[in-house]
Amino acid sequence: MSDTAPTLVLTGGQVLTVDRDFTVAEGVAVRGRDIVAVGTDAEMRALAGPGTRVVDLGGRTVLPGINDSHLHGAAYGMTKPPFALFVGHPAVGSIADIAAVVDSAVSAARPGDWIVGLGWDSGYLAECLADPKRFPNRRDLDAVAPDNPVCLTDFSSHMVWANTAALRRCGIDADTAPPPGGVIDTDPDGEPTGILREAAQGLLQAALPSPTTAQRRQAIQGVIRELHSRGITSYTEPGLGPGGAGTLFGGLSTDNWHAYAELAADGELEARVSVLLLPAPMGGSADDVRAGLAELRRPESADPRLLRAIGVKIFGDGVPPNRTAWMSEPYPEGGHGALCVHGETPALQVEELREMIRLAHEAGFQVGVHVTGDRAIDTVVDAFVAADEAAPRPDARHYVIHGDFIGPDSLAKLAAHGYGVNMNPAIKWTISDLMDEVVGPERSAYQWPARSATDAGVRVCASSDAPITEPDWRQGVASMMLRESKASGRPSGPDQCLPLADALRAYTANAAWQDFADGWKGTIEPGKVADLCVLDRPLLDLDPHDITEVQVDLTVFDGRVVHER
Repeated sequence: MSDTAPTLVLTGGQVLTVDRDFTVAEGVAVRGRDIVAVGTDAEMRALAGPGTRVVDLGGRTVLPGINDSHLHGAAYGMTKPPFALFVGHPAVGSIADIAAVVDSAVSAARPGDWIVGLGWDSGYLAECLADPKRFPNRRDLDAVAPDNPVCLTDFSSHMVWANTAALRRCGIDADTAPPPGGVIDTDPDGEPTGILREAAQGLLQAALPSPTTAQRRQAIQGVIRELHSRGITSYTEPGLGPGGAGTLFGGLSTDNWHAYAELAADGELEARVSVLLLPAPMGGSADDVRAGLAELRRPESADPRLLRAIGVKIFGDGVPPNRTAWMSEPYPEGGHGALCVHGETPALQVEELREMIRLAHEAGFQVGVHVTGDRAIDTVVDAFVAADEAAPRPDARHYVIHGDFIGPDSLAKLAAHGYGVNMNPAIKWTISDLMDEVVGPERSAYQWPARSATDAGVRVCASSDAPITEPDWRQGVASMMLRESKASGRPSGPDQCLPLADALRAYTANAAWQDFADGWKGTIEPGKVADLCVLDRPLLDLDPHDITEVQVDLTVFDGRVVHER
């Protein structure tokens, strides 16, 4: 085979380059790890040599390798067997169903073994739907697990449901004070109900058995195989470090950063992973950020195009379904939520959060802040601007993570400073019906305003936030185009709909920009890395409702075919 001939040619299809002009070509040629040519069918076939593999697309679509820009890969891997039970919708539809799953697990366990699960959502549980005052309680689990501690994390990973044995194992009782940014639900007698929210989860999760490094590596590799089957070749691990030590199985812990580093060093990391370091836990402080950054420093891998720590994650507030997002207007039943950082008053918490952001900024990191409520978002964006004014850094690419209720003023500030926003359209697809009740229909319709952000000049990235949802970019693209709910199919905020080109950019070119990698990945252009996703049909002009049915036929990573259907 000629040294200059392509190793792989895909031709006779619809190549959506996702370049600046959203150019559509017929074929793409790959040599080794790189794209060497993009053009017409005739041009690509003329390049092929005797040893070139030529794939006739037959009109099928080629996209850049999908980049899920906020995906807890290690944690997602450890939500699956053998690490955890799945107790989410649609597998279970009631508290009684969950109790039955736990009962079965107890039968296979030894007395005293932990029973761990993930995925429940009160918005889909029959008892909660029938009676809004009904909520999961430790007694629901006590009946089937009197001697086994049970820890069930909800779909959002911001709340756990435990039984009495688990509370006793961890010393949680009526006298236990929650940590900063945490809530322990209690009954009228002041006794814990078994529901621990936000930072209080750590009181329980820290007691769970810790997986070995080998098990962590196994979980990560299993996830990457799944991602390849979905056309995903890059993702951001949004938070690994000492601040994640108390999360479920240490899913956000430094141990998982070490597992990634080992895989990369051994040549066994088959995806491009950008990492946000997590120096401080939810409910943490500026002192936690200082200590965490000193511990983590800035680890690098041998190949920064495979694994690189590019930023720092900070938790700002909670999430709307838990009524812990910090909102300007109250929730329908009252309360505004709050920041989840150290501080006895809202004013002190604001100052603490600003200092946390300043420290990460001045240390030279990109800063991504988990923040969902409009009041919290305004606080974070102002802190970005203040940090840059005090210590100017061109092209820092800070960004708001989630940004559920981001308003026009904050969007304008993000655009003016070249900052971004990372949104979760698949969560919108999943829970939009429930949000009408949580925040009212008007705010629910506006949630995740991708069109407003795009029109304001802000780069919008889209992501699954797995394990919160499955890493299904098709569902995300459809949701951005339709703004419909999964349950009812009715429009939810139609003014926020995006065209296909912008929705795809959110999973490719914009995500590469977030990674500081837009010069070498994210589009199909000569000189870019050969990360490609081949679909089973033409995507242009496809009804958005049908996008979720599209299948991934072929995935190319680093010039190699890693999935073929």
